Amino acid sequence: MIREELTKNLKEFLKIKNYSQHTIDNYERDINEFFLFAEENKIHIEDLEPKTASGWLIYLRRKGLNNRSIHRKVSSLRNFFRYLQRNSFFEQNIFEGIKVPKIEEKLPKVLSLEDVDKLLSFQAKSKYDFRDKAFLELLYSCGLRVTEAVNANISSFESNFSFLKVLGKGNKERMLPVGEFAIKAINEWIENRDIPSDPNILFTNKYGERITVRAMQQRLEKISISLGMQPIHPHMLRHSFATHMLESSGDLRSIQEMLGHSSLSTTQIYTKLNFQQLVKIYDRAHPHAQKKN
Repeated sequence: MIREELTKNLKEFLKIKNYSQHTIDNYERDINEFFLFAEENKIHIEDLEPKTASGWLIYLRRKGLNNRSIHRKVSSLRNFFRYLQRNSFFEQNIFEGIKVPKIEEKLPKVLSLEDVDKLLSFQAKSKYDFRDKAFLELLYSCGLRVTEAVNANISSFESNFSFLKVLGKGNKERMLPVGEFAIKAINEWIENRDIPSDPNILFTNKYGERITVRAMQQRLEKISISLGMQPIHPHMLRHSFATHMLESSGDLRSIQEMLGHSSLSTTQIYTKLNFQQLVKIYDRAHPHAQKKN
């Protein structure tokens, strides 16, 4: 009963903080997993202590979880117990001093300009091809998350589709310019689609309902394979947008705003990608960098 009450209080706390439902679900799952671990080891909630947290960390490692997953789970519990401590449920935060394994930074996968051109050059042969082309053009033109593109409405646009109002993570709103290729593709889709029950929904399925994220992921994968390319995930177009914008402008702050990142440090991953590309160019072009046969 105590456990259910604490979890319910945390869920309410997270909603107040405007976290996404996905984040709330992760917190709840991580917390339930920890309390289940304590129960299986005959540890009562009143007897929780730092060594319980350390034991759970060892348990996660033995399960074979990667460092990123462990880091997230420990972070969830640390925040949870900090909340409980502030609200006098516990005298101490048993996760405060727990050291988590270092996360190996993985650079996002990015398409070259040539690959983007190849992907976006596919010819529409059916009305749903017009939809898919408009969807991909919008993703790359604005650097959208796939959920943001799926949730786009016609009323979200201004000035004949020249600007798009996006509601991103944390219900933060941002206004984005839309490129001419995306505008053209959106107009072609609207001209060729069947009028859905709610005409305001931009991207619909064959039933006239808003298309799902999973459906668009599958469509993009199918299109890329049909073009002789590797399977492409929608988020790769977002990463490609950011990388290509940085290569052209060098304006990291503006890219942060367009991507809807709350912190500049999140956007700085693209400077590493850009630097990686410069190193490749240097190795190919500089006479003293080329290896002798």
